[in-house]
Amino acid sequence: MYELIISEKPNAAKKIAEALADGKAIKENISGVPYYLVTHGKRDIVVACAVGHLYGLAEKEKKGWVFPVFDIEWKPSSETNKRSDFSKKYLNAIKKLAKEADEFTVATDYDQEGSVIGKNIIVFACKKKDANRMKFSTLTQEDLVESYENKTKHLDWPQAEAGDARHHLDWINGINYSRALTSSIKTAGSFKLMSTGRVQGPALKIVVDREKEIKAFKPVPFWQIELQGNVNKGDVIAWHKEDKFWKKEKATEVMKKVKNEKKAVVDKAEKKQFQQQPPTPFDLTSLQIEAYRCHHISPKETLEIGQELYTSGVISYPRTSSQQLPEKLGFKKILKQLARQKEYSELTKKLLSFKSLKPNNGKKTDPAHPAIYPTGNVPSLSNEREQKIYDLITKRFMATFAESALRETMTIDINCKDEIFIAKGTRTVEKGWHVFYQPYVKIEEEELPKVNKNDTVNVKKINLYNKETQPPKRYTPASIIKEL
Repeated sequence: MYELIISEKPNAAKKIAEALADGKAIKENISGVPYYLVTHGKRDIVVACAVGHLYGLAEKEKKGWVFPVFDIEWKPSSETNKRSDFSKKYLNAIKKLAKEADEFTVATDYDQEGSVIGKNIIVFACKKKDANRMKFSTLTQEDLVESYENKTKHLDWPQAEAGDARHHLDWINGINYSRALTSSIKTAGSFKLMSTGRVQGPALKIVVDREKEIKAFKPVPFWQIELQGNVNKGDVIAWHKEDKFWKKEKATEVMKKVKNEKKAVVDKAEKKQFQQQPPTPFDLTSLQIEAYRCHHISPKETLEIGQELYTSGVISYPRTSSQQLPEKLGFKKILKQLARQKEYSELTKKLLSFKSLKPNNGKKTDPAHPAIYPTGNVPSLSNEREQKIYDLITKRFMATFAESALRETMTIDINCKDEIFIAKGTRTVEKGWHVFYQPYVKIEEEELPKVNKNDTVNVKKINLYNKETQPPKRYTPASIIKEL
């Protein structure tokens, strides 16, 4: 007799087995499906794996193309989806291993989806009403051992039931709405398989509504006046304080007044300094948005890469909504481990020299997982895009501990024939966290010349620009996720 631990994927099973084994984990297989034999203390353990969902929802009785349908149940994925045929051998392997087990532990990802996967395997494949539950946010040896030693005696039923409800809502909405749409098109004398659902439908509506806004948009003309000049050997570009003139006559009147002027005077010069806070730690959405901004990597691919980095043990669980890093993670330990990687050694030395390490935590929390962070394990990255995502996560993690950047905004009011033109420039005085987040800091640096009140401005050119208001922008893959 032994304890059967069930992981979500083969890579995770290997990590769990290696972490718990007192000696060496012994790899075996059933019809090509790997599992591991280990001894932990006085306990014999078998670590088996799923390949994601081994069960899917389907109609209890197939009655053809009818709707609405509400009578559904969980069935093996290999029976509900031809593309999931490969999962059958994994399910059979777990069923076989479950026969000799006297204790069961679920070690799938600790979220709604992982909880549903684990619950279904325990209930339908292992024929048990409950099981132990391991809860971890990284696949490092330390976290896995701690998770095993502190496993709960019951499944996380609230998460499992919430995930179960979501699957039912997705299926009921998706199947019924899609069949209704398809049938309506067929009634109109055409045929096309239509697809919509609980998320897909609202997302499409948001995109369509934006497209309607763009098509209905009517541009409104406006005018702007620009002054190009030189003061104290420095170039300056200033815009009329009115900013946008909505009446051409008014803009033309100002232009007549200043058109041929060669001199202007500094009416006022003000400097204001402000602290720019470090960024907050990544949750999944902010990681996806930043990856798209910095590398044009789609949100879908960012999540896929994040999952790979997680199963490789080099970052924490990516499907988190938290923007907070708890102190118990051991920031110094992680930074010391990151220092083993040449590209981060100098940056980590700077952080480790600080008297204390406190991240600039955001407001969003997640009861299951902290914000995304690097574990400190040295990665073995297979391609450039993995390297980009890993570097972005690592540098964001470090930047959250750094000092605020000090920036300075200078505003110059220029008087030209009693018409005021305003020049603004902002520069970084002290880089602070910018040092740790390069090359991902995208901030304009525009330094204006040093001036005093009544300094003479040599006017090079004054331009009148005829412009139009612009329609709202179409959604990008990142901005639609943010909107949703």
